[in-house]
Amino acid sequence: MSKIVNYFKDVQNELVNKTSWPTWSELQNSALVVMVATAIIATIVYGMDFSFEKVLDWIYKKLY
Repeated sequence: MSKIVNYFKDVQNELVNKTSWPTWSELQNSALVVMVATAIIATIVYGMDFSFEKVLDWIYKKLY
């Protein structure tokens, strides 16, 4: 049982004293970068999907 207690004490010590947490403004900036990158990637994937659909429709209409 003492091993479990020591483990949790070590975890708390690691999280409180040894981990460097970002500031609130750094966190907001990182979140904004992630949201913008996600929107750009989603737009690119949508464009590729749309164009492949149109190309395949054109090919299928020519073949059948």
